[in-house]
Amino acid sequence: MADHAVSDDRQVQAQLDRLWSLSPGADVLGLERITQLMERLGNPHRSLPPVFHVAGTNGKGSTCAFLRAGLEADGKSVHVFTSPHLVRFNERIRIAGQLISDEQLARYLERVLDIAEGVNASFFEVTTAAAFLAFAEHEADACIIEVGLGGRLDATNVITDPVVCGIAQLGIDHQAFLGDTLDKIAAEKAGIAKAGAPLVTQRYAESLFPVIMDAVVKASTRWIGQGDGWDAAVYRDRIHYRDDLGRLETPLPRLAGAHQVQNAALAFAMLRHQDAVPLSEAALKAAPLWAHWPARLQRLEHGPLLRSLSDKATVWLDGGHNAGAGEAIGAFFTAERLEGQKLHLVIGMLANKELDSFLAPFAGKIGHIHALPVPGHDHHPPERFAAIAAKWGIGCTAHDDASQALGTIATRCAVAGEHAPKLLIGGSLYLAGEILRLNDQLPD
Repeated sequence: MADHAVSDDRQVQAQLDRLWSLSPGADVLGLERITQLMERLGNPHRSLPPVFHVAGTNGKGSTCAFLRAGLEADGKSVHVFTSPHLVRFNERIRIAGQLISDEQLARYLERVLDIAEGVNASFFEVTTAAAFLAFAEHEADACIIEVGLGGRLDATNVITDPVVCGIAQLGIDHQAFLGDTLDKIAAEKAGIAKAGAPLVTQRYAESLFPVIMDAVVKASTRWIGQGDGWDAAVYRDRIHYRDDLGRLETPLPRLAGAHQVQNAALAFAMLRHQDAVPLSEAALKAAPLWAHWPARLQRLEHGPLLRSLSDKATVWLDGGHNAGAGEAIGAFFTAERLEGQKLHLVIGMLANKELDSFLAPFAGKIGHIHALPVPGHDHHPPERFAAIAAKWGIGCTAHDDASQALGTIATRCAVAGEHAPKLLIGGSLYLAGEILRLNDQLPD
Protein backbone atom coordinates (compact mmCIF):
# COMPACT_ATOMS: atom_id res chain seq x y z
CA MET A 1 0.00 0.00 0.00
CA ALA A 2 1.48 3.31 -1.09
CA ASP A 3 0.68 5.36 2.03
CA HIS A 4 0.68 8.59 0.00
CA ALA A 5 4.38 9.13 0.69
CA VAL A 6 5.82 12.55 -0.03
CA SER A 7 9.11 14.18 0.92
CA ASP A 8 10.36 17.71 1.48
CA ASP A 9 13.64 16.64 -0.10
CA ARG A 10 13.69 17.29 -3.83
CA GLN A 11 15.82 14.24 -4.69
CA VAL A 12 13.71 11.86 -2.62
CA GLN A 13 10.50 13.25 -4.09
CA ALA A 14 11.87 12.76 -7.59
CA GLN A 15 12.33 9.06 -6.88
CA LEU A 16 8.90 8.79 -5.23
CA ASP A 17 7.41 10.34 -8.36
CA ARG A 18 9.17 7.68 -10.44
CA LEU A 19 7.82 5.02 -8.11
CA TRP A 20 4.25 6.28 -8.52
CA SER A 21 4.56 6.10 -12.30
CA LEU A 22 6.03 2.59 -12.38
CA SER A 23 4.10 0.80 -9.64
CA PRO A 24 0.66 -0.78 -10.07
CA GLY A 25 -2.27 0.95 -8.47
CA ALA A 26 -2.80 -1.76 -5.88
CA ASP A 27 -0.69 -4.34 -4.11
CA VAL A 28 -0.80 -7.93 -5.32
CA LEU A 29 0.81 -10.28 -2.83
CA GLY A 30 3.47 -12.67 -4.08
CA LEU A 31 7.21 -13.25 -4.10
CA GLU A 32 7.81 -13.29 -7.86
CA ARG A 33 8.42 -9.55 -8.28
CA ILE A 34 10.57 -9.05 -5.18
CA THR A 35 12.61 -12.09 -6.21
CA GLN A 36 13.23 -10.52 -9.63
CA LEU A 37 14.28 -7.26 -8.03
CA MET A 38 16.66 -9.04 -5.67
CA GLU A 39 18.23 -11.02 -8.51
CA ARG A 40 18.79 -7.88 -10.58
CA LEU A 41 20.43 -6.23 -7.54
CA GLY A 42 22.72 -9.19 -6.88
CA ASN A 43 20.59 -10.73 -4.12
CA PRO A 44 21.55 -8.35 -1.29
CA HIS A 45 19.06 -10.05 1.03
CA ARG A 46 21.48 -12.98 1.24
CA SER A 47 24.14 -10.74 2.77
CA LEU A 48 22.22 -9.23 5.67
CA PRO A 49 23.28 -9.36 9.33
CA PRO A 50 21.37 -11.93 11.46
CA VAL A 51 17.67 -11.32 10.76
CA PHE A 52 14.83 -11.19 13.32
CA HIS A 53 11.61 -11.49 11.27
CA VAL A 54 8.35 -10.36 12.93
CA ALA A 55 4.72 -10.81 11.85
CA GLY A 56 1.35 -10.30 13.55
CA THR A 57 -1.95 -8.47 13.24
CA ASN A 58 -1.25 -6.17 16.20
CA GLY A 59 1.92 -5.67 18.18
CA LYS A 60 4.53 -6.53 15.58
CA GLY A 61 5.85 -2.97 15.43
CA SER A 62 6.07 -2.75 19.21
CA THR A 63 7.81 -6.13 19.31
CA CYS A 64 10.36 -4.78 16.84
CA ALA A 65 10.86 -1.77 19.12
CA PHE A 66 11.56 -4.05 22.10
CA LEU A 67 13.94 -6.18 20.02
CA ARG A 68 15.83 -3.09 18.95
CA ALA A 69 15.91 -1.73 22.50
CA GLY A 70 17.36 -4.96 23.88
CA LEU A 71 20.00 -5.25 21.19
CA GLU A 72 21.04 -1.61 21.43
CA ALA A 73 21.14 -1.75 25.22
CA ASP A 74 23.85 -4.39 24.75
CA GLY A 75 25.83 -2.09 22.47
CA LYS A 76 24.76 -3.77 19.23
CA SER A 77 24.20 -1.83 16.01
CA VAL A 78 20.86 -2.66 14.41
CA HIS A 79 19.22 -2.21 11.00
CA VAL A 80 15.41 -1.93 11.19
CA PHE A 81 12.75 -2.07 8.46
CA THR A 82 9.18 -1.22 9.51
CA SER A 83 6.00 0.10 7.90
CA PRO A 84 4.07 2.22 7.39
CA HIS A 85 5.75 5.52 8.18
CA LEU A 86 3.86 8.12 10.17
CA VAL A 87 5.27 11.43 8.92
CA ARG A 88 8.46 10.89 6.92
CA PHE A 89 9.17 8.05 4.51
CA ASN A 90 12.64 7.77 6.10
CA GLU A 91 11.06 6.24 9.23
CA ARG A 92 10.75 2.91 7.43
CA ILE A 93 14.50 2.34 7.12
CA ARG A 94 16.93 2.63 10.02
CA ILE A 95 20.60 1.94 9.20
CA ALA A 96 22.75 0.89 12.16
CA GLY A 97 20.45 2.73 14.55
CA GLN A 98 19.94 5.92 12.54
CA LEU A 99 17.06 6.89 10.26
CA ILE A 100 18.18 6.76 6.65
CA SER A 101 19.21 10.20 5.41
CA ASP A 102 17.47 11.88 2.49
CA GLU A 103 20.61 11.53 0.40
CA GLN A 104 20.86 7.80 1.11
CA LEU A 105 17.15 7.23 0.59
CA ALA A 106 17.14 8.97 -2.79
CA ARG A 107 20.19 7.00 -3.89
CA TYR A 108 18.86 3.59 -2.90
CA LEU A 109 15.41 4.20 -4.38
CA GLU A 110 17.08 5.34 -7.59
CA ARG A 111 19.23 2.21 -7.79
CA VAL A 112 16.21 -0.05 -7.36
CA LEU A 113 14.04 1.87 -9.79
CA ASP A 114 16.82 1.89 -12.39
CA ILE A 115 16.65 -1.91 -12.58
CA ALA A 116 12.90 -2.31 -12.04
CA GLU A 117 11.76 -1.87 -15.64
CA GLY A 118 9.19 -4.50 -16.60
CA VAL A 119 8.90 -6.04 -13.13
CA ASN A 120 5.70 -4.12 -12.28
CA ALA A 121 6.82 -4.05 -8.65
CA SER A 122 4.59 -2.49 -6.00
CA PHE A 123 5.41 0.48 -3.82
CA PHE A 124 6.19 -1.80 -0.88
CA GLU A 125 8.31 -4.18 -2.96
CA VAL A 126 10.52 -1.36 -4.22
CA THR A 127 10.82 0.00 -0.69
CA THR A 128 11.74 -3.45 0.64
CA ALA A 129 14.38 -3.88 -2.04
CA ALA A 130 15.87 -0.46 -1.25
CA ALA A 131 16.00 -1.30 2.46
CA PHE A 132 17.67 -4.68 1.91
CA LEU A 133 20.21 -3.13 -0.45
CA ALA A 134 21.05 -0.46 2.12
CA PHE A 135 21.33 -3.02 4.92
CA ALA A 136 23.62 -5.26 2.89
CA GLU A 137 25.99 -2.36 2.20
CA HIS A 138 26.28 -1.17 5.81
CA GLU A 139 27.68 -3.18 8.70
CA ALA A 140 25.50 -4.00 11.69
CA ASP A 141 25.20 -6.70 14.33
CA ALA A 142 21.56 -7.51 13.65
CA CYS A 143 18.66 -6.77 11.33
CA ILE A 144 15.00 -6.47 12.43
CA ILE A 145 12.45 -6.90 9.66
CA GLU A 146 8.73 -6.26 10.19
CA VAL A 147 6.32 -7.99 7.83
CA GLY A 148 4.29 -5.52 5.80
CA LEU A 149 1.11 -7.50 5.20
CA GLY A 150 0.40 -11.12 6.12
CA GLY A 151 3.64 -13.08 5.95
CA ARG A 152 3.70 -15.98 3.54
CA LEU A 153 3.47 -13.81 0.41
CA ASP A 154 4.80 -10.57 1.88
CA ALA A 155 7.81 -9.07 0.11
CA THR A 156 9.93 -9.38 3.27
CA ASN A 157 9.48 -13.17 3.11
CA VAL A 158 12.07 -13.31 0.34
CA ILE A 159 14.47 -13.71 3.27
CA THR A 160 15.33 -17.41 3.50
CA ASP A 161 17.61 -17.65 6.54
CA PRO A 162 16.46 -15.57 9.54
CA VAL A 163 17.87 -16.55 12.92
CA VAL A 164 14.42 -16.44 14.55
CA CYS A 165 10.84 -15.62 13.50
CA GLY A 166 8.15 -14.20 15.74
CA ILE A 167 4.40 -13.73 15.51
CA ALA A 168 2.57 -11.28 17.79
CA GLN A 169 -1.19 -11.05 18.34
CA LEU A 170 -3.49 -12.51 15.70
CA GLY A 171 -6.77 -10.87 14.72
CA ILE A 172 -9.07 -10.09 11.83
CA ASP A 173 -7.68 -7.42 9.52
CA HIS A 174 -6.86 -7.00 5.82
CA GLN A 175 -9.48 -9.64 4.98
CA ALA A 176 -9.31 -8.90 1.26
CA PHE A 177 -5.70 -10.08 1.25
CA LEU A 178 -5.52 -12.62 4.08
CA GLY A 179 -8.97 -14.17 4.41
CA ASP A 180 -11.84 -13.60 6.82
CA THR A 181 -11.15 -16.24 9.47
CA LEU A 182 -8.44 -16.53 12.11
CA ASP A 183 -7.41 -19.89 10.65
CA LYS A 184 -6.67 -18.32 7.28
CA ILE A 185 -4.91 -15.34 8.82
CA ALA A 186 -2.82 -17.54 11.11
CA ALA A 187 -1.74 -19.63 8.13
CA GLU A 188 -0.57 -16.50 6.28
CA LYS A 189 1.33 -15.16 9.29
CA ALA A 190 2.94 -18.55 10.05
CA GLY A 191 4.15 -18.64 6.46
CA ILE A 192 7.28 -16.77 7.60
CA ALA A 193 8.52 -19.97 9.30
CA LYS A 194 11.92 -21.09 7.99
CA ALA A 195 14.16 -24.09 8.49
CA GLY A 196 16.72 -23.52 11.21
CA ALA A 197 14.85 -20.52 12.66
CA PRO A 198 12.59 -21.17 15.68
CA LEU A 199 9.07 -19.80 15.27
CA VAL A 200 8.25 -17.96 18.50
CA THR A 201 4.66 -16.87 19.08
CA GLN A 202 2.32 -15.38 21.62
CA ARG A 203 -0.49 -17.45 23.13
CA TYR A 204 -3.22 -18.52 20.69
CA ALA A 205 -6.49 -20.44 20.91
CA GLU A 206 -6.05 -24.20 20.66
CA SER A 207 -8.15 -24.19 17.50
CA LEU A 208 -5.21 -22.51 15.72
CA PHE A 209 -2.62 -25.08 16.81
CA PRO A 210 -3.05 -27.33 13.74
CA VAL A 211 -2.59 -24.34 11.44
CA ILE A 212 0.63 -23.22 13.13
CA MET A 213 1.95 -26.77 13.33
CA ASP A 214 1.30 -27.32 9.65
CA ALA A 215 3.48 -24.32 8.76
CA VAL A 216 6.17 -25.43 11.21
CA VAL A 217 6.29 -28.95 9.80
CA LYS A 218 6.45 -27.68 6.22
CA ALA A 219 9.34 -25.41 7.19
CA SER A 220 11.15 -28.16 9.12
CA THR A 221 11.53 -25.97 12.18
CA ARG A 222 10.18 -25.88 15.74
CA TRP A 223 7.39 -23.88 17.32
CA ILE A 224 8.04 -22.19 20.66
CA GLY A 225 4.69 -20.85 21.79
CA GLN A 226 3.70 -18.89 24.86
CA GLY A 227 2.40 -21.24 27.52
CA ASP A 228 4.56 -24.06 26.23
CA GLY A 229 8.15 -23.03 25.48
CA TRP A 230 7.95 -19.73 27.37
CA ASP A 231 5.59 -17.60 29.43
CA ALA A 232 5.35 -14.23 31.14
CA ALA A 233 3.13 -12.49 33.68
CA VAL A 234 3.03 -9.31 35.74
CA TYR A 235 3.53 -9.59 39.47
CA ARG A 236 4.09 -6.64 41.82
CA ASP A 237 4.65 -4.25 38.91
CA ARG A 238 7.38 -6.35 37.32
CA ILE A 239 7.47 -8.67 34.30
CA HIS A 240 8.26 -12.22 35.32
CA TYR A 241 9.43 -14.18 32.28
CA ARG A 242 10.48 -17.83 32.14
CA ASP A 243 11.62 -20.40 29.59
CA ASP A 244 13.90 -23.45 29.50
CA LEU A 245 16.94 -21.19 29.93
CA GLY A 246 15.67 -19.87 33.24
CA ARG A 247 13.82 -16.92 34.68
CA LEU A 248 14.03 -13.21 34.00
CA GLU A 249 12.55 -10.30 35.93
CA THR A 250 12.31 -6.86 34.31
CA PRO A 251 10.61 -3.48 34.79
CA LEU A 252 7.26 -2.87 33.14
CA PRO A 253 7.43 -1.31 29.66
CA ARG A 254 7.58 2.44 29.27
CA LEU A 255 5.14 1.99 26.37
CA ALA A 256 1.61 2.40 27.72
CA GLY A 257 -0.93 -0.42 27.87
CA ALA A 258 -1.04 -3.84 29.49
CA HIS A 259 -0.74 -5.47 26.04
CA GLN A 260 2.82 -4.15 25.75
CA VAL A 261 3.91 -6.64 28.41
CA GLN A 262 3.17 -9.48 25.99
CA ASN A 263 4.97 -7.73 23.14
CA ALA A 264 8.03 -7.18 25.34
CA ALA A 265 7.92 -10.82 26.46
CA LEU A 266 7.70 -12.02 22.84
CA ALA A 267 10.84 -9.99 22.12
CA PHE A 268 12.55 -11.61 25.12
CA ALA A 269 11.58 -15.05 23.84
CA MET A 270 12.89 -14.32 20.35
CA LEU A 271 16.18 -12.96 21.67
CA ARG A 272 16.67 -15.91 24.03
CA HIS A 273 15.84 -18.58 21.43
CA GLN A 274 18.56 -17.66 18.96
CA ASP A 275 22.32 -17.81 19.37
CA ALA A 276 23.58 -15.74 16.42
CA VAL A 277 23.57 -12.52 18.47
CA PRO A 278 24.46 -13.14 22.14
CA LEU A 279 22.76 -10.78 24.57
CA SER A 280 23.36 -10.03 28.24
CA GLU A 281 20.65 -10.32 30.86
CA ALA A 282 21.24 -6.68 31.76
CA ALA A 283 20.30 -5.65 28.21
CA LEU A 284 17.07 -7.62 28.37
CA LYS A 285 16.19 -5.93 31.64
CA ALA A 286 16.82 -2.53 30.06
CA ALA A 287 14.72 -3.19 26.94
CA PRO A 288 11.26 -2.40 28.42
CA LEU A 289 12.44 1.05 29.47
CA TRP A 290 14.41 1.82 26.31
CA ALA A 291 11.73 0.89 23.79
CA HIS A 292 9.84 3.69 22.08
CA TRP A 293 7.17 3.33 19.39
CA PRO A 294 5.19 6.44 18.38
CA ALA A 295 1.40 6.59 17.97
CA ARG A 296 0.82 3.68 20.34
CA LEU A 297 -0.99 5.23 23.31
CA GLN A 298 1.51 8.06 23.00
CA ARG A 299 1.06 11.04 25.30
CA LEU A 300 1.21 14.13 23.13
CA GLU A 301 3.25 17.14 24.10
CA HIS A 302 1.53 20.50 24.34
CA GLY A 303 2.66 21.48 20.86
CA PRO A 304 1.14 23.69 18.16
CA LEU A 305 -1.90 21.48 17.52
CA LEU A 306 -2.82 21.32 21.20
CA ARG A 307 -2.30 25.04 21.84
CA SER A 308 -6.03 25.76 22.15
CA LEU A 309 -6.43 23.21 24.94
CA SER A 310 -5.80 23.78 28.63
CA ASP A 311 -2.25 23.05 29.80
CA LYS A 312 -3.82 20.47 32.10
CA ALA A 313 -5.41 18.52 29.22
CA THR A 314 -4.15 15.00 28.68
CA VAL A 315 -4.09 13.77 25.08
CA TRP A 316 -3.29 10.26 23.91
CA LEU A 317 -2.63 9.27 20.30
CA ASP A 318 -3.01 5.75 18.92
CA GLY A 319 -3.08 4.49 15.34
CA GLY A 320 -4.86 1.20 16.15
CA HIS A 321 -7.71 0.40 13.78
CA ASN A 322 -9.05 -3.13 14.30
CA ALA A 323 -10.94 -5.10 16.94
CA GLY A 324 -7.82 -6.33 18.73
CA ALA A 325 -6.41 -2.82 18.92
CA GLY A 326 -9.74 -1.52 20.19
CA GLU A 327 -9.72 -4.06 23.01
CA ALA A 328 -6.17 -3.16 24.03
CA ILE A 329 -6.76 0.59 23.90
CA GLY A 330 -10.14 0.34 25.62
CA ALA A 331 -8.62 -1.72 28.45
CA PHE A 332 -6.04 1.00 29.02
CA PHE A 333 -8.72 3.55 29.88
CA THR A 334 -9.73 2.24 33.28
CA ALA A 335 -12.02 4.16 35.62
CA GLU A 336 -8.96 4.98 37.70
CA ARG A 337 -7.09 6.44 34.73
CA LEU A 338 -10.11 8.44 33.59
CA GLU A 339 -10.61 9.81 37.13
CA GLY A 340 -14.37 9.86 36.79
CA GLN A 341 -14.29 11.65 33.44
CA LYS A 342 -15.36 10.61 29.97
CA LEU A 343 -13.01 10.73 27.00
CA HIS A 344 -13.33 13.17 24.14
CA LEU A 345 -12.78 10.83 21.19
CA VAL A 346 -11.32 12.42 18.05
CA ILE A 347 -11.41 9.75 15.37
CA GLY A 348 -11.02 9.09 11.67
CA MET A 349 -10.95 5.61 10.16
CA LEU A 350 -10.46 4.09 6.74
CA ALA A 351 -13.65 2.83 5.09
CA ASN A 352 -12.32 -0.75 4.86
CA LYS A 353 -11.88 -1.03 8.65
CA GLU A 354 -14.49 -2.46 11.03
CA LEU A 355 -15.60 0.61 12.92
CA ASP A 356 -18.16 -1.06 15.20
CA SER A 357 -15.84 -3.79 16.49
CA PHE A 358 -13.05 -1.29 17.06
CA LEU A 359 -15.26 1.06 19.09
CA ALA A 360 -17.19 -1.57 21.06
CA PRO A 361 -14.67 -1.68 23.97
CA PHE A 362 -15.07 2.08 24.46
CA ALA A 363 -18.77 1.93 25.33
CA GLY A 364 -19.39 3.91 28.51
CA LYS A 365 -15.96 5.57 28.38
CA ILE A 366 -16.67 8.21 25.72
CA GLY A 367 -18.44 11.50 26.39
CA HIS A 368 -18.50 12.81 22.83
CA ILE A 369 -17.28 11.63 19.44
CA HIS A 370 -15.55 14.08 17.10
CA ALA A 371 -15.48 12.59 13.60
CA LEU A 372 -12.68 13.44 11.18
CA PRO A 373 -11.85 12.62 7.57
CA VAL A 374 -8.60 10.81 6.79
CA PRO A 375 -7.10 13.04 4.09
CA GLY A 376 -6.27 11.26 0.85
CA HIS A 377 -8.08 8.03 1.77
CA ASP A 378 -11.57 6.59 1.62
CA HIS A 379 -12.88 6.88 5.16
CA HIS A 380 -16.02 6.31 7.20
CA PRO A 381 -18.43 9.26 6.88
CA PRO A 382 -19.59 11.23 9.94
CA GLU A 383 -22.97 9.48 9.79
CA ARG A 384 -21.36 6.17 10.78
CA PHE A 385 -19.89 7.69 13.92
CA ALA A 386 -23.12 9.53 14.65
CA ALA A 387 -25.07 6.24 14.55
CA ILE A 388 -22.79 4.73 17.19
CA ALA A 389 -22.97 7.87 19.30
CA ALA A 390 -26.77 7.79 19.15
CA LYS A 391 -26.76 4.17 20.29
CA TRP A 392 -24.58 5.15 23.25
CA GLY A 393 -26.67 8.21 24.05
CA ILE A 394 -23.87 10.70 23.46
CA GLY A 395 -23.21 13.47 20.97
CA CYS A 396 -21.22 13.40 17.75
CA THR A 397 -19.76 16.34 15.85
CA ALA A 398 -18.21 16.25 12.38
CA HIS A 399 -15.13 18.38 11.70
CA ASP A 400 -13.11 19.24 8.61
CA ASP A 401 -9.77 18.62 10.33
CA ALA A 402 -8.07 17.97 13.67
CA SER A 403 -7.38 21.65 14.42
CA GLN A 404 -11.09 22.41 14.14
CA ALA A 405 -11.97 19.44 16.36
CA LEU A 406 -9.54 20.44 19.11
CA GLY A 407 -10.67 24.06 18.95
CA THR A 408 -14.27 22.95 19.43
CA ILE A 409 -13.32 20.72 22.35
CA ALA A 410 -11.37 23.57 23.98
CA THR A 411 -14.36 25.93 23.68
CA ARG A 412 -16.83 23.39 25.07
CA CYS A 413 -14.53 22.49 27.96
CA ALA A 414 -14.11 26.17 28.85
CA VAL A 415 -17.88 26.69 28.91
CA ALA A 416 -18.42 23.53 30.97
CA GLY A 417 -15.62 24.34 33.39
CA GLU A 418 -13.74 21.19 32.42
CA HIS A 419 -10.20 22.31 33.16
CA ALA A 420 -8.32 19.02 32.71
CA PRO A 421 -10.03 17.16 29.85
CA LYS A 422 -8.86 13.78 28.62
CA LEU A 423 -8.71 13.15 24.88
CA LEU A 424 -7.98 10.17 22.67
CA ILE A 425 -7.10 10.76 19.03
CA GLY A 426 -7.08 7.61 16.94
CA GLY A 427 -8.54 5.21 14.43
CA SER A 428 -5.85 5.39 11.75
CA LEU A 429 -2.06 5.43 11.43
CA TYR A 430 -2.45 7.88 8.56
CA LEU A 431 -4.37 10.24 10.83
CA ALA A 432 -1.82 9.66 13.61
CA GLY A 433 0.98 10.73 11.30
CA GLU A 434 -0.87 13.92 10.42
CA ILE A 435 -1.42 14.66 14.12
CA LEU A 436 2.28 14.25 14.90
CA ARG A 437 3.19 16.51 11.98
CA LEU A 438 0.74 19.22 13.03
CA ASN A 439 1.94 19.02 16.63
CA ASP A 440 5.60 19.20 15.58
CA GLN A 441 6.42 15.80 17.12
CA LEU A 442 8.28 14.04 14.31
CA PRO A 443 9.30 10.43 15.06
CA ASP A 444 13.06 10.01 15.29
